[in-house]
Amino acid sequence: MTNKITTLFNIEYPIVQAGMIWNSGWRLASAASNAGILGLIGAGSMYPEVLREHIQKCKKATTKPFGVNVPMLYPNIDEIMDIIVEEGVKIVFTSAGNPKTWTSWLQERGITVVHVVSSVKFALKAQEAGVDAIVAEGFEAGGHNGRDETTTLTLIPMVKEQLQIPLIAAGGIATGRGMLAAMVLGADGVQVGSRFVASEESSAHMAFKEVVVNAKEGDTQLTLKELAPVRLVKNKFFNDIQELYTKSPSVEDLKVLLGRARAKKGMFEGDLEEGELEIGQIAGLIHDIKPVQHIVTDMVLEFREAHTQIQALKM
Repeated sequence: MTNKITTLFNIEYPIVQAGMIWNSGWRLASAASNAGILGLIGAGSMYPEVLREHIQKCKKATTKPFGVNVPMLYPNIDEIMDIIVEEGVKIVFTSAGNPKTWTSWLQERGITVVHVVSSVKFALKAQEAGVDAIVAEGFEAGGHNGRDETTTLTLIPMVKEQLQIPLIAAGGIATGRGMLAAMVLGADGVQVGSRFVASEESSAHMAFKEVVVNAKEGDTQLTLKELAPVRLVKNKFFNDIQELYTKSPSVEDLKVLLGRARAKKGMFEGDLEEGELEIGQIAGLIHDIKPVQHIVTDMVLEFREAHTQIQALKM
């Protein structure tokens, strides 16, 4: 399976394992890369020296390409970027910030840069900034999300219509059929998050993984738009947010309720009541926890079967 994305990253299949906070450590990233896709370490939940340790362990666990996902809103971003260069990482996915800030600096050091966006407007700004590819993420995605609530089904073709560089679809993709659908809409590859949360190699707490595989349609919702929109499982913390909204809270009120380390408490430490549980709508289609290699094999097989079925259609 060779196309723009497999060529850009030197991988076997045009699939990227998303760099999710508290879920995407070196074990997940190296397993993904060893399975023939692009593994990403999620730097968003790591202090700089912890990131260095994960990169070093990932290099020992795989000889295949892997990258680092870097949310640019973190205060120690300069140190993080220096570590990435020092450790010889060749692929960086940036998000939550202006791509002009780091793209040229990284590329001058031989690093391929991909930026994550949630709208046509920001896709074009990233392309103008010179990134090598775009991830366009629809409203269905877990974690932090776009404010416009544009779904993957509509976002991908709208971005594709105006983009000249490779396009990776994200949000609501966990199966081979979903992958095929995204590529029919114009994507050159897909980024998959939620499905890899429920993998053996994910660093998520087992209690959170069980929440994911037991989730049903409607069990997640986008909230906290006044701060940074995030899709959460409806647990006690989520209900506390909804209760606060009935009182017309200020931004400061919301920040006080959110506090610190909610995501770590929920996804990494397994506090299912008070923690922030970030997962996508596609969780309703995830029914088991299994090794990354099996997840990738199943996706590719289903993709090929669905592709054959589509080719057999007579119009």
